[in-house]
Amino acid sequence: MGLPMRARSLPRDGYRAPSDVCEADDMNSLNDDARLNELLDELYRLNDAQNSAIDEYYANGAERPTGYEEEGSSSRKFWRDKFVAIDRDKAEFVYLICRSIGATRIIEAGTSFGVSTLFLAAAVRDNGGGIVTTCDNEPTKMAVARHNFEKAMLSDSIDTQTGDIRDTLRNIDEPIDFLLLDIWAPIAADVAKLVGPHIRTGGMIVADNTTVRRNLYGGLFEYLDDPVNGFMTRTLPFDGGLEVAVKTT
Repeated sequence: MGLPMRARSLPRDGYRAPSDVCEADDMNSLNDDARLNELLDELYRLNDAQNSAIDEYYANGAERPTGYEEEGSSSRKFWRDKFVAIDRDKAEFVYLICRSIGATRIIEAGTSFGVSTLFLAAAVRDNGGGIVTTCDNEPTKMAVARHNFEKAMLSDSIDTQTGDIRDTLRNIDEPIDFLLLDIWAPIAADVAKLVGPHIRTGGMIVADNTTVRRNLYGGLFEYLDDPVNGFMTRTLPFDGGLEVAVKTT
């Protein structure tokens, strides 16, 4: 069975412009959806409140992952309740990209508590309808994310997949407009290789923190730089770096 990527006719409850009459593709949820923005404000407050605990975690001798899967597993207990959300300016930029290319079929690698997913789903909804397929290996985080999607009234725009993303993404049967890689860097290349062939010409891949974790993204850069795969990529000067790759052929 393929991933459920077909566009849907989306409900309009809770999503209104001040005039209450505009169509979805006349909307900018980041300006007009008060419910969504209040939720995002709260989620980013919770995210920021965890920064001191993360700093202390590393100050007490924890090593940053070097790329081995056993290291990702050994630190899983600590990270299980951590947001580690994409920076808000990056998330807003991703929303703008998805609006500009008319994205209606999006894949997100790395859901966490669903903060970035909300931006993606808002873009899909504002583009007239579609589906964000978001994947995470942590069931407890996915449960919280689903609750956040319901609170934002965006659940109809989101399909959630729990498990190893390298397995859950093996059945893509429609062209993809956009892939967000906000995942453990060493497996980003595996995901790109699975999804990349399905990305349409003009579609995009965005990966977070590609400057500060460049040594862990070696496989991804090797894939994006290979002309056979059809991408051209640039690292944008956001904090930590943000990779933006466009499929040109």
